[in-house]
Amino acid sequence: MKADAATAGASDPNRFATTRWSVVLSCANSVTTGDKARQALAELCRIYWRPIFAFICRRGYTVPDAQDLTQDFFLMVLEGNLLLLADPRRGRFRSLLLKALQNFLNDNHQRCQTQKRGGNVHFIQWNDWMAERPSQLSIPDRELQSWPAEKIFDLRWAATLAEQALHRLADECENRGRRRMFNVLSKYLTAERPEISYANISNLLGVSQDAVKRLLHHLRERYRAILRDEVAQTVESAAEVDDEIRYLCAALAAGMP
Repeated sequence: MKADAATAGASDPNRFATTRWSVVLSCANSVTTGDKARQALAELCRIYWRPIFAFICRRGYTVPDAQDLTQDFFLMVLEGNLLLLADPRRGRFRSLLLKALQNFLNDNHQRCQTQKRGGNVHFIQWNDWMAERPSQLSIPDRELQSWPAEKIFDLRWAATLAEQALHRLADECENRGRRRMFNVLSKYLTAERPEISYANISNLLGVSQDAVKRLLHHLRERYRAILRDEVAQTVESAAEVDDEIRYLCAALAAGMP
């Protein structure tokens, strides 16, 4: 399970010319935004549905209203001036998106002027998207009520990227005829060694314990590489990836019971 060329080169500064956020930034000052940049921005937005929705809910909106506002916000992003506001010095798509969301919720006039669903931009329907990428993260009600919206956004953002990487890894294993191996080993990707029963896994997979250790080692390496690639898609340069990964880990740790 070797890393592909794109992921293996995640630390190469030249690689960042083709990441989603870098494509968006490269067209930020253009008079007309290219289809490639629009597609890259739409993909970033699709990934960020859940953090945005969680933030809006925490600000006191009902679930139906939060669903509508989430949809409206991303339509505004895709058809509005977010590209013109994109500043490479800000670096991270996460930071710019959160600031834009805060402004969106604080500006009633802007919200009223936002194009409603059914316009020229076609998003995946809410229920279809939720079915496509069900979240594995459950935030306890106590935290949902007590945490600030920004903290919930960060946790949902971190979990979304981690889950996106996990889905990509599952697809790779499926394509290589190793889905059963993934199903058995994926729960141990972040487990500590004492928590792992290699004997039980050996019996489940019908391979030796040494083989189990090798498979798990390669699966973890690939997962880390894919996660790094997902993070790289949301920052402007290679220098920011490690800091963003540390931020991701801290956000996930804050959500641990």
